[in-house]
Amino acid sequence: MNLHNESINIGGKDRILVLRVIVLAVLTIYVGRLAYLQIIHGNVYRLKAETQAIKEVTVDPFRGNIFDRNGERMVHNSPSFSISITPNEFDDSSIPLLASILQLKQDEIKQFVEDSKKISRVKPNKIYRDADWSIISLIEENHEFLPGVDISVESKRLYTIQGNMSHILGYSREINKRQIQTMGDYYAPGDIVGYAGLEKTYENFLRGTKGVQFVAVNSTGQKVSSFQEGKNDIQAEEGFDLRLGIDKPLQELSEKLLKGKRGGIVALDPNTGEIMALVSMPDYDIREFSGRTKSNLFSKLLKDEGKPLFNRATQTIYPPGSTWKMLMGIAALKEGIITPEKTIYCSGSYEFGGRSWKCHGSHGATNLQKAIHVSCNVFFNKIGPQLGIINFEKYGRDFGFGQKTFVDIPEDSKGKLPGEKFYKKQNLSAGEIRGRLVNLGIGQGEIGVSPLQMAVYCASLANKGIIHQPHIVRSIYNRKTKQLQDVAYASRKAITMSDDYWNVIHRGMYDVVNTAGGTALSAKVPGIAVCGKTGTAQNHGEDHAWFIAFAPRENPRIALCVLVENAGFGGTVAAPIAQRLLTKFFYPSSKESGDSILLDTAMKPNKKPITSNRPMTAKD
Repeated sequence: MNLHNESINIGGKDRILVLRVIVLAVLTIYVGRLAYLQIIHGNVYRLKAETQAIKEVTVDPFRGNIFDRNGERMVHNSPSFSISITPNEFDDSSIPLLASILQLKQDEIKQFVEDSKKISRVKPNKIYRDADWSIISLIEENHEFLPGVDISVESKRLYTIQGNMSHILGYSREINKRQIQTMGDYYAPGDIVGYAGLEKTYENFLRGTKGVQFVAVNSTGQKVSSFQEGKNDIQAEEGFDLRLGIDKPLQELSEKLLKGKRGGIVALDPNTGEIMALVSMPDYDIREFSGRTKSNLFSKLLKDEGKPLFNRATQTIYPPGSTWKMLMGIAALKEGIITPEKTIYCSGSYEFGGRSWKCHGSHGATNLQKAIHVSCNVFFNKIGPQLGIINFEKYGRDFGFGQKTFVDIPEDSKGKLPGEKFYKKQNLSAGEIRGRLVNLGIGQGEIGVSPLQMAVYCASLANKGIIHQPHIVRSIYNRKTKQLQDVAYASRKAITMSDDYWNVIHRGMYDVVNTAGGTALSAKVPGIAVCGKTGTAQNHGEDHAWFIAFAPRENPRIALCVLVENAGFGGTVAAPIAQRLLTKFFYPSSKESGDSILLDTAMKPNKKPITSNRPMTAKD
């Protein structure tokens, strides 16, 4: 019995000892694990403790570059810092601090946050662009007091051109509310989008593809680290590059020659429709739209009496004056009203319906070639009523008037081309319409055209009736395939006519520039057979000056139109401008000196197109 009780007591003591050993072992393991966690992996777990969420950050791509016809870069990008706000992370109590840093009104920031919430509460929206280092440093220093405020890198446009090319390139600016609703899910508040010119037309190519970066953020929204070392990030893809048909020296000279005037210039390749120069004056400085723009910039441009945002090269609607006479001559030849040899007598004026139309002189018996050469009004006054309003409209449309050119920039006017329906709405009688045709025959009256339409028309005269769709972009560099892909454009036959008839038109236009009695002797270029025609658009104020030309006569390489508003006679004002442009085109090494071009007498004209098909690369 005693032995039994003793054995029991001894068993209890052993059990207590075992328990003590187990507890000590557990404590040792716990302390060791705690030390391991705190000392060895303390930073990792501290990060996890501080991290509240994984934040998705949009990475904006750089817009595509823009090159001229010879592969010279004209538009590219540089990095710029922007400040954004994520609505659900932002604390309204930080508005005063943020307002003082950004120099914005507090109400402006508050309204921005409210507007951003309507779009997305979880995505950052840009409130300030092109921030300098002083702003960036203040944001960084006060980051703990600015929850939901982030700094990101985006691009701003840089230009390597003399002048502006504003009505070609257009501009990009921050997207508005209406555009966000209509342009698809790609865009968010604060995004940059093309508003005019090529920037707008080729927005889907130039914009690139947004990337995504996943970051771990703490309770204040501050970035703590990348998430999973960036394994899930999606890289932003830079936009595609554009190769233009623009001849940079010709474009820059066109801007220089039209500076201080109002009007437009268009030069294109008659064999392809490629636009080599397009200028509208007054213009605007596209650099002002790059980066952070002044709040009143757009309203200032809209209020400018010179209307710098209006593209006079593509949207102006003025009567073409005597530049219309070749079209009338072609229509009359095609309809059998005249032959190349038939003459019409010019006494110096034409009487019709009790009204008298004066001519530039008394030209006597005049055939079509001479009528173009001396710009005889009477010849075409008489042709107009014989042609009739139906044919007048038909041939006008054949040459592209009264309709859009479908140039690859948004600013494109169809102009005005009156027809039978137009005059019937005005309740005009057949006799009254015939009276209108007297005036329409010399390019006056209700007809309205743009410089671009006239350049296309001139090109079709040069290449004997073929109209190529005018365009600025020649090709697009696809960064995914690394291929330079040509853009296809339409062509059509406007008119079919015998070479004998075309020779009459061309000879008349050649005489305008190169033969005594011509109205544009000031457009003559040494060694180049220039064909041209002056025009004067009658206006309530000073007349508008027109001049169209192509060269050389055989195998033409350039066609152009010059319009100078309220400047007077085309041969006096517009033709000399064209002469300097043609000289620069055919003699690229010629030098400008004041109001003239210095031409080395030993210099030979350039016979080949100045162009390169060198592929663009990412380095470009």
